[in-house]
Amino acid sequence: MNKFRLFAILLLVGFIANAQEKKWTLQECVEYALEHNISVKQSELDVEAAEIDKKDAIGKLLPAINGSASNSWNTGLTQNVTTGVLQNQTTRNFSAGVTASITLFDGLSNYKQVQRAKMSKLAAQYSLDKMEDDITLAIANSYLQVLFAKQDLEVLKSQNEVTLEQLERTGQLVDAGSLPRGDLLEIQATNADEKQRIIIAQNNIRISLISLAQTLLIKDYENFDIVEDDYDIFGTEILDNSVYDIIERAKEERSEIRIAEANKEIAEQNVKIARGAYLPTLGAFINYNTRETGANRIEYVNPPGTTVTEIGYVESTGEKVVTETQNPAIPTVLSPRPFIDQLWLNDGISYGFQLSVPIFNGFSVRNQVKRSKVNVRRAEYQLEQAELDLEANVYQAYVDATGAFEAYEAALVAAESQEKAYEYATERFGVGLTNAFDFSQSKVRYENAQREVIRTKYDYIFKLKVLELYFGVPVANLRF
Repeated sequence: MNKFRLFAILLLVGFIANAQEKKWTLQECVEYALEHNISVKQSELDVEAAEIDKKDAIGKLLPAINGSASNSWNTGLTQNVTTGVLQNQTTRNFSAGVTASITLFDGLSNYKQVQRAKMSKLAAQYSLDKMEDDITLAIANSYLQVLFAKQDLEVLKSQNEVTLEQLERTGQLVDAGSLPRGDLLEIQATNADEKQRIIIAQNNIRISLISLAQTLLIKDYENFDIVEDDYDIFGTEILDNSVYDIIERAKEERSEIRIAEANKEIAEQNVKIARGAYLPTLGAFINYNTRETGANRIEYVNPPGTTVTEIGYVESTGEKVVTETQNPAIPTVLSPRPFIDQLWLNDGISYGFQLSVPIFNGFSVRNQVKRSKVNVRRAEYQLEQAELDLEANVYQAYVDATGAFEAYEAALVAAESQEKAYEYATERFGVGLTNAFDFSQSKVRYENAQREVIRTKYDYIFKLKVLELYFGVPVANLRF
């Protein structure tokens, strides 16, 4: 038993350690966000609600079947539910019925409602697609910010290692009298400054990771970390397209335009639905009903035999004239018929048509049509505005991506030049031809050039992905 407990504890510790060491890839972050992000969930609920609305609209095309039943106790002058006669009674009455109805014509309103519901679901799906695109870009941006912060820290640490080597060597040369103590102090100051920047860089990584974790709705900030991949630049050929080609492609592919177009179609459909109220409505129905009562029933029973009654005489002969009639019926109180028997005996069917013709309704239909037309114009303006906004956003994204690419290339050239200058300064400092201040300045410029390469690289990657989304590249196909 003790061995088993020890094994279980070691297994649990190993599992916890493995969980704490898990590092998230960009793809995992995006997939997790799309599954757990609240805004995405709300958009998914909008799609589900639109699907329910569509089923409601389809249901209005089908017959409606409703059943009813009632059971009541009556005292005093009430109507006998089986005979229809008013009588003083204390009794129980039961009735039941089933009615089926269907709308045969309503100005095609129900059919147009189905079409509108389909458009609404499509608009909700477009909104979900846009939300997923926005979340993906937000996650990618936060992820790249963490990568930049991590690589920035690596540059600072690498440069500080060089500084520590120079500090040790300079200290030896100062002790030997080959260099003045001022050079040692200068490098010590440089080392202190680099240590401070390393601490700031470490804090930036922590802040960037917390920001990404919050976006993902992950609460375990302490153990959250990402895979430190060096992402390459893919798909630069998109910049070979003109900005106008990208704008036209975006108008065909982007959800912003699709949403505005769907809303315009919905508004136009609402006009058709409103106009349908001008037309008559024709419906059909059929009803089956039956009834039963607990009241005693009265039946009139004719007793056997006849009664002879003298009605006159013959004047010439004096002979009596008589008539013979059946004895009058005697009312007899009987107990109610059985429940099932009454239901079969008292049932009935009614059926027919219902026609409703709108004549005057206080201008409500006309005003609704006008209101729907106003909404169409509003949707047209929103579509026009969406196209203008998209053009501006695509143009800005194109300029940003182009500028970021140029900045990245310039940063590479500058870094190469600063590297050569730093190597030259290192050689001169090693033979005492330059002082520690000039050497430190050369080292700082080289360090800044390296950091600028990293910054411009990730800035270009992100802005390139924004442009690719506008060009219609699906989120799943974005390469990092």
